Amino acid sequence: MREIYTIGYAPHTLDSFFDALEKHKINVVADVRSSPYSKFKADFNQNVLENFLKTKHVQYVFFGDVLGARVDDSACYVDGKVAFDLVAQSQKFKEGVKRILKGMENFRITLMCAEKDPLTCHRTILIARNIQLSGMNVKHILADGNLEDHRESELRLMKLHKLNHPNLFFSEQQLLDQAYARQTDKIAYEEVNTMDESGDFL
Repeated sequence: MREIYTIGYAPHTLDSFFDALEKHKINVVADVRSSPYSKFKADFNQNVLENFLKTKHVQYVFFGDVLGARVDDSACYVDGKVAFDLVAQSQKFKEGVKRILKGMENFRITLMCAEKDPLTCHRTILIARNIQLSGMNVKHILADGNLEDHRESELRLMKLHKLNHPNLFFSEQQLLDQAYARQTDKIAYEEVNTMDESGDFL
């Protein structure tokens, strides 16, 4: 079975980031940040990271426009918050996943975002979930460089939301879907209301 990886750069320097890529023979980094810049780690700004990876013979590709968490389609928002289930149904997202799956035929790809823990990032809750539904195996590169299979992540997600026990009324899949929904509500991008009490924009 073909595999795709994910990684968060938050716990890394550029050197330790590359060490993790090298350990798992990654040769393409697909950046899934909506905005490819970091307020806290300038080394992971798009131009710096891309140039660094080039010196290591690793290809950088920006996917934030199609797989990012902050979508520009109003149809993907419910009450001002991104709804991952609606994003997953959008043509733009489907095309992004299709490009990733095509790339997997010739490259070892990791999806890159910022968050250290896969469970707190859309790369897992949105993208990996849907890639796995396509029959691909997803593995998350953890901060220590070790791997967590996406199924292990799902079990951890269910435990996080106390949905990891047998239930008379819901199947395991329904409990997992509930866990995804709760985590989506927790991490999804929410538009900021910039109006004051008078109704004027601040």
